[in-house]
Formats: sequence, structure tokens, C-alpha cells
Amino acid sequence: MEKTQNYFSSDFKLGILGGGQLGKMLLYETRKLDIHTKVLEASDEAPCKIACNEFIKGSLMDFDSVYNFGKKVDVLTIEIENVNLQALEKLEDEGLKVYPTTKTLRIVQNKATQKMFYVDNGMPTAEFSRFAFASEIKNSIVNGELALPFVWKATQFGYDGQGVKVIRSLKDLDGLPLGECIAEKLVPFKNELAVIVVRNISGEVVTYPVVEMEFHPEANQVEYVICPARIDDKVAQKAQEVALKVSREIGHIGILAVELFQTENDDILINEVAPRPHNSGHYSIEASCTNQFENHIRAILDLPLGNTDSKVAAIMVNLVGAEGHTGDVVYKNMEAILKMGGVTPHIYGKKQTRPFRKMGHVTIVNKDITIARKIAQKVKETIKVISK
Repeated sequence: MEKTQNYFSSDFKLGILGGGQLGKMLLYETRKLDIHTKVLEASDEAPCKIACNEFIKGSLMDFDSVYNFGKKVDVLTIEIENVNLQALEKLEDEGLKVYPTTKTLRIVQNKATQKMFYVDNGMPTAEFSRFAFASEIKNSIVNGELALPFVWKATQFGYDGQGVKVIRSLKDLDGLPLGECIAEKLVPFKNELAVIVVRNISGEVVTYPVVEMEFHPEANQVEYVICPARIDDKVAQKAQEVALKVSREIGHIGILAVELFQTENDDILINEVAPRPHNSGHYSIEASCTNQFENHIRAILDLPLGNTDSKVAAIMVNLVGAEGHTGDVVYKNMEAILKMGGVTPHIYGKKQTRPFRKMGHVTIVNKDITIARKIAQKVKETIKVISK
């Protein structure tokens, strides 16, 4: 049966909380379908500003800004989890469709709550302890309640490697932020994997292929996302099953990116999830039949979900600000990477660079994943994100 709601070339308004690169890439898809968009973001320099129909300046954590913004749209979604949930709950109570729902966001927004959710629902995850204050960790180690090494994680507002640190000695505790945190057992693992699950309002669910993530050793940021992951089919199937279970239990609408560890014994443990388009799915713009951003839009509008199969193997390279460079950005050697076959750069539109800031990404597609990985290495070594 045809839906009565007309989203395309109509007066329907989709609201997006957050104006960063994820929002900008969502807007590629809304423009393709001619869906009217409004974006709320605190910064005038937001990447989304040039691509949305209406840009509203305001804090995502401010109740009034979020509430008033929500009153002027028909459906509301996010591109970042750190938003004012009280305002969203009031909007939901008044009948606004908010996806992901505040119920999902309450589970995910705080890493301790997220970890407790996995434990309570019998889902595999690394052992952890919760601390109201980071200062309590030292006593716990001294008293023999907590063993080194472990991973310290701030429970809120961490992103792009911020808010995560491996603690190998008491000295590593120096300078940690003081607030609520978790201490997670350091798991020996072979691979970090991710699965993107998409669920629409009617309950249709699809998953993208398992991807493999290679991390920068110091910045704790993803350097390469590799699709398909170079793993055994049985491991891939187990990863898909775990991701689908998380998705079912959380009951999200839209995209849920599930980050996983493949242990030395090929067990799959949940690291964390994000209920929005995700870095591990950027490759899909060039490589998938339907990219993650289009599928997120389809899901939150309850449209049929698109085919998630890959047309070709792909590797994504994150472009981050070079160390020692802060200021007006310059993309050095861009012409050199554009000469390489199957290479597509995405520049996010951030005018100012700083060390390890995500400034863009490059996708490399090839029928042969081994060749794609070699080109990706060359891209990584060639292009530099520096300042003037």
C-alpha cells in the first residue's frame, strides 16, 4: 500500500541535530531525493551549512534550542549522540517522531549504561568496572580490586579517540579527566571489526558486510576500514549474529554501527555501538549498492531498505590533521592521489586543521582487496593534511 506521506519535493521537513561531516553526507542523499532539511548546530563553520535547506545556530545540549528546533520539523534524527535528551523526550511525548528514539539514546549516550545493557541482556563484552570519579581508580588498583593493564574510558563525550586511554602503570593515570568513567579489561584481540545494521520503523532489517578496522597506534583512531574483512566466513557469520542481537535488544530505528573485537580464540565481543551513520560505513558511498546514509534516511522515513551488497572491494583511509600543524588547512599532494585509479577523496569542509582532527576520508575501490590495500597505503603516505 502506498504511504500517504509525501517526503519528496513537498513541504515535509526533516530535522538533523548536528552539522558535522556525517550530517553533510546525509545531506547528499536528501538532496538526491529532494527532501527538505533543517540542521541545528552550534558552529557557524559547520560542514552542513552549505548543503541543508535551513541552518539554525544553537547548542545541541541546550533544552530550549533543541525543543524549539524540534517543533518546526516533521521527523527528527541525529548525526551525533551528545544531544539534550530531556528536550527530545518532551518532543516525543508531544507526538514528534524522533529516530533513534530517546530510549535508544539513553542506553547508548553513556558508556557505562551501554556496557550494563550488554551484561543485563547476556551479550558478550569485555569485563569492566564503573567509577563515579577517575580519582577512585588508584585506590582500586592499590587495594588489588583492579588489575593493570586496562582501558580507561570516559562515559560521556568521547569521540575520535578522545576519552579513551590504555592504562599500563599508575603514572598513566596522571592528567585523566576527573568525571565518571569505566575501566575495561584489556582484551587480547586479532581484529577490530564492525557491522552496520539498518532497521526501519516497520521492522525490516538489513546488515552490511563485516568490515575490518586498522587503528593508528598512538591516536586510537581508525586509519583504514577494509571491506570485506579479511576473516574466516564462520567468524564473519558470528559477528553478524552478535550485531543483529544488539540491534534487536536496543530496538533502534535507523543505523546502528556495532564495533566488535575478534579475540585470539575467535570469540566476538561487543566494544561499543553508535546509533547513526558511522566512520566504518563511509566506504559504502562508492562501494555499496545502497550507501549507509541513504539507508538511514530510508529507515527513519519507513521506506523499503536498499541492497547492502558491495559492488566492489573497498578500503577507506581517514584524513586527519598532521601532527605539528594547527590553522588554515592545506591538502598537500591532492593531485597525486587523484591520478591513482579507483581513488575518491571526500573533504569535509573544516577550514581549520589541528593534530588528529578528522578532516576527510579517501575511498579506494578495486576488484582485488589486496591491490586496494596497496593503493590505500600509497594514498596514506602521499596526501598530507597540513596548515598554511
